[in-house]
Amino acid sequence: MSMAMAMLLPEFLSFSNIRPPFFSNPSANSSNHPSPPRSRSQLLPPDRPGTVIAPGESQMARILSCLLLLLLLLLLLCPTILLAKTDQPDVSALNVMFNSMNSPSQLSGWQSIGGDPCGHSWQGIECSGSSVTEINLSGLGLSGSMGYQLSSLTSVTYFDMSKNNIQGDIPYQLPPNLNYLNLAGNSFTGGVPYSISQMTDLEYLNLAQNQLSGQLSDMFEKLQKLSELDLSVNRMSGDLPQSFGSLSSLKILNLENNQFTGSINVLAKLSLEHLNVQNNQFSGWIPNKLSQVKEIKTGGNPWSSGNAPPGNTAEENVRENSSGQSRGVIAGIVIALLVIAMVVLVLVKRRISSSSHYVDGKSQYVDDELSQNRSFTPLVSHDLKGEPNVLESTSIDLKSLPSSIGLKPLPPDSIKTYNENEFANGINARQSVEPLLVRKYSFSDLQAATGSFNFNRLLGEGSIGRVYKAKYADGKILAVKKIDTADFSGSILKDFMEVVSDISRLHHSNIAELVGYCMEPGQRLLVYEFQRNGSLYEFLHLSDEYSRPLTWDTRVRIALGTARAIEYLHEICSPCLIHKNIKSANILLDMELNPHLSDCGLTALYQDTSENLGPGYNPPECTKPAAYTLKSDVYSFGVVMLELLTGRKPYDSSKPRPDQILVRWAASQLHDINALAQMVDPGLRGLYPPKSLHRLADVIALCVRPEPEFRPLMSEVVQALALCIQRTGMGGGKVGRTLSSASRRSDWSDDFDYRYY
Repeated sequence: MSMAMAMLLPEFLSFSNIRPPFFSNPSANSSNHPSPPRSRSQLLPPDRPGTVIAPGESQMARILSCLLLLLLLLLLLCPTILLAKTDQPDVSALNVMFNSMNSPSQLSGWQSIGGDPCGHSWQGIECSGSSVTEINLSGLGLSGSMGYQLSSLTSVTYFDMSKNNIQGDIPYQLPPNLNYLNLAGNSFTGGVPYSISQMTDLEYLNLAQNQLSGQLSDMFEKLQKLSELDLSVNRMSGDLPQSFGSLSSLKILNLENNQFTGSINVLAKLSLEHLNVQNNQFSGWIPNKLSQVKEIKTGGNPWSSGNAPPGNTAEENVRENSSGQSRGVIAGIVIALLVIAMVVLVLVKRRISSSSHYVDGKSQYVDDELSQNRSFTPLVSHDLKGEPNVLESTSIDLKSLPSSIGLKPLPPDSIKTYNENEFANGINARQSVEPLLVRKYSFSDLQAATGSFNFNRLLGEGSIGRVYKAKYADGKILAVKKIDTADFSGSILKDFMEVVSDISRLHHSNIAELVGYCMEPGQRLLVYEFQRNGSLYEFLHLSDEYSRPLTWDTRVRIALGTARAIEYLHEICSPCLIHKNIKSANILLDMELNPHLSDCGLTALYQDTSENLGPGYNPPECTKPAAYTLKSDVYSFGVVMLELLTGRKPYDSSKPRPDQILVRWAASQLHDINALAQMVDPGLRGLYPPKSLHRLADVIALCVRPEPEFRPLMSEVVQALALCIQRTGMGGGKVGRTLSSASRRSDWSDDFDYRYY
């Protein structure tokens, strides 16, 4: 660019009739004879007679015109000077993505730290102004993972990573405003992230040819713009979710080569043009309305033979002809009259027998169903914004509710805007178990896979039972938690199916996934995904010759991933779910050292929370299980972060008595700069960013406050940890090392009890 300016500068100068010294004739300049004075007529422009322009003013005008031309040249040659600077959140997200993919050389222009994707045209990146709008990296042979910070790319609408070798789970934090998402032809595992359910502008979704497993969540209700969905060639199972019926714009649906079961009746409501459900385990009959689909493939399924039952045909006819509608209206009126009659009968009967409901002049009633009987469904917190109906339903005055239906008002101390223990304690009030989303295993199957629960297959022992490794002939490995039924009462064991039903609805990339269960006489077992790298407790405190200390970068990312899992339980699930057993032994690490929080939803099976947690994790307010709240989880997570910072156990009897409990030893030093540097795990050898250390210490100090009301919400903790990573420029979205070096051991522990060591 500088050479071009040097070549063009003389042209501009000659255009403006300026002759500076470095372009003048040397001989003319060296002459001692003064130039003759110009006449007055020479000072007059030809088109404006009578106007006198001084020589200095004329020279100045020419210089200004030259400068204007030079500025125009700069704008033409360097438009990126004004438009190039990319938004910092977009830069950080792409830096993390680049590091997560192991800094591939084929991505020209990309950088690990900083850079200007929009100004310097990073490969596959398209921008609008200073915002990244499209990412297209299809077919470049990329590996690794996609990172954890993609949700910062709020302007990205087109995201194509297809035909690569990206591994691990699909990130929960995806760009939120996509209308095109293509991750086909990779090696993704796990399930479909529930965050996709919030992409209301999504029109194209392709996750085909991966290794996705598990059941689809009921997550499609808001995706009414989705026109093409491809989940083919995966390992997905279970029935199709009812929210498929909300995909009003869907034209192309490919589900072939999976393990889906049940019927496809929900698809009859859609206006499909192409449907492929080949090679699954679908059963029942193909709905008659699907015969209108232009191209349909249904082979390789155990369909029922013969004609569809009359009920199915009648159901379709009711929606298609007016006579059916009339019959439906008449039937509805009859049913309504019957219901009214039954209600009147019940009220009369209650009034007649009302005297039997009074003891010592006070009405006795059971209000469990009013305060506790709510189903458990994932709900993103910002769903409530802009939806008046939802806001109205969540702001009902419980004090006025009983009186409106003829019941005594609830006692003041039982009224809450929400019940933190609702999920844990309110399960018993439910009268029916919702359909399960996981597979049922037979005890004989699990017994064979674990070698009759051989001691050599034992992975660990927790508070409610032991965990064994289950190996199958096809190479699949699972972790089986065998609950010790002798330690539980009959009522708790009776609620086992309700607990399983609720756990099966937890879907988050940082939560250990339940894949199945077994319930037979005297036997209760839970089956989870196997995580090869064991627990965080083992990595920090049970070192061996094969392990290396976790890097600072890895430790902070483990903390962030775990915080996001707890945030999901506390603030996204409805009703909120208190974990009550957060400790490093319950944070499992996969091949890339991504954290997976285990034992979620098992609080109904715990006998004593303080005993489950072990010394060092228990919040000061929890002298009994009933006192445990959301803020108690925050405290326990603060202890886990202290373990990550110091490398010390939460309780160490080998230390002097004042230093045995980690929080008591560390709390007073977290704001002392000199003392803080001495607290850091020696295994880090000083390799950590000081700013990141101080920010993490600030977050820990808030979480372990003695007063629960002063501890932060988990969403605030997540935000603080994310900023801790972004502001210190920590690169590497991939939490761990390469696959070969990240694998610490072949064993795994779901709830490893360090008290046995």
